[in-house]
Amino acid sequence: MEAKNTFSILFYPKTSDSDKHGMSPLFLRITVDSKRVELSLKRKVRPKNWCPISNRVIGKGQNTDEINNHLDDLKVRIRRIQAEFVSQGQPYSAVTVKDKLLNKGSKIKTVLSIYDNHNNNMQSLLGVDYTYSTYRRHVRTRNHLERFIFQEYGGKDLFITNVNLKFVTGFEHYLKLSKAGSHNTIVKYVTNFKKIVRIALANNWMKTDPFYHWKARWLKTYREVLTDIELRLLIEKEFKLVRLERTRDVFVFCCFTGLSYIDAKNLGEENIHSIGHKKWIRILLTKTKVQSTIPLLPIVEQILNKYRASPNKQIGQRLLPVLSNQKMNQYLKEISEICHINKRMTFHLSRHTFATTVTLSNGVPIESVSKMLGHQSMRTTQIYAQVLDHKLSKDMELVAGRY
Repeated sequence: MEAKNTFSILFYPKTSDSDKHGMSPLFLRITVDSKRVELSLKRKVRPKNWCPISNRVIGKGQNTDEINNHLDDLKVRIRRIQAEFVSQGQPYSAVTVKDKLLNKGSKIKTVLSIYDNHNNNMQSLLGVDYTYSTYRRHVRTRNHLERFIFQEYGGKDLFITNVNLKFVTGFEHYLKLSKAGSHNTIVKYVTNFKKIVRIALANNWMKTDPFYHWKARWLKTYREVLTDIELRLLIEKEFKLVRLERTRDVFVFCCFTGLSYIDAKNLGEENIHSIGHKKWIRILLTKTKVQSTIPLLPIVEQILNKYRASPNKQIGQRLLPVLSNQKMNQYLKEISEICHINKRMTFHLSRHTFATTVTLSNGVPIESVSKMLGHQSMRTTQIYAQVLDHKLSKDMELVAGRY
C-alpha cells in the first residue's frame, strides 16, 4: 500500500503584489502530494506585521483580530474537509479540497464512479444490446479494480487522471497474484478496464492514454469438442430423468445448429422459415447482432417437433425447454459421467462441436461455417480449423507409432 497523502496549509502575504501603501494581499496555499493550489483571501496585511512561523498577523487592533479569526476558521474548515475525504476513503487533491471549500463540485472523475455509471447503463440494456454474462464480466472487473485500488493506493477510489501505465501493469500484476483466472481471463479483465479508459478519454476526463504502451497478449488455447463417436453416444443414450433428457436434447440441438445459449433460449416460431422444400433457422444473434441462417438437419427438426407436441409446454414458452445456464452446465456434468465422456462438458462445447465435428470435418466450407456462427471475422472461425489441424496431427502420430 502506498503512503498516505501529504497535506499542508500555508497562509502568506504576496509581497510581489504590494500596493503603493505597502500592503500585500494575503493568500492561502493548499498542498497535497507536492501539488498545490493558491487562493486569494481578499485581505491585505503589512509584511512587517506578518509572522511566518505562526502564520498569523502580529500586533493589536480590530483588523488584526478579524484577519486572525478568519484564518483560524479557514484552517478548521479545511482540516474538516480533508478528514471527511480520509474517513470516507475517497481520493482527494489540492484542487478538490479547494473546490469543496468554495462549495464547487469537483470536475475530476474517479475510476469506480465511471465504471459504476457504465455498468448501470449496461444493466438497463440487458437483452437489448448486452447479454447478462457480458454485464457480469464487467461487474467482476469493477470489483477487482476496487480491491486493487484499496490495496495499492489505500482508498476506496482513485481519480481517473491518476491512471497511468504503472496503474495498468500494476492491475494486471495484482490479478495474476490474486489468481483471478487463467491468463486469457486476466487479459480480458484488463481490456474491460480499457473500455472505461476510452470513455474517459472521449469525454476529456483524462488527457493521455495509459494503454498506449500496453498490448494484450493472448495465449492460444485448444478448444475441446465432442468427437463423432461421443456425439452419437450422447444422442442414442436413454435417460430416466426428464431434466437430463431435456438438457441433452437442447445441447444436441445446438451441436447441429451452432446456436449459443442465449439464442437457443430465445428461439421462437418466428425464427423458423421455409425456403423451397427445406426449413431454416433465421435469427439475429444476440452477441454479434449478425443475421444467421442455418439449415435444419433432420435431427434438429425431430427435437423441435418433440417439444412442440410436449403436453408440458407452457403458454408463451419458446421452442426449447432451456433452463438457466448454471443448471444446464450442472446437468451436462452429470450427463458426461453417465455417458463416460471424459471431457469438461459445458453448454458452449456444443458450439465448438458444431464448428468442427459437424461442419468443417464433413467438408463444409469455412466461409459457410463462419456465416452460420455469425462471426464478424473469418479469423475467429479459423480457430476451429486449427483445432482440426491439431487433431489431424495427433491422429497421424498414432499412425506413425504403428509403423
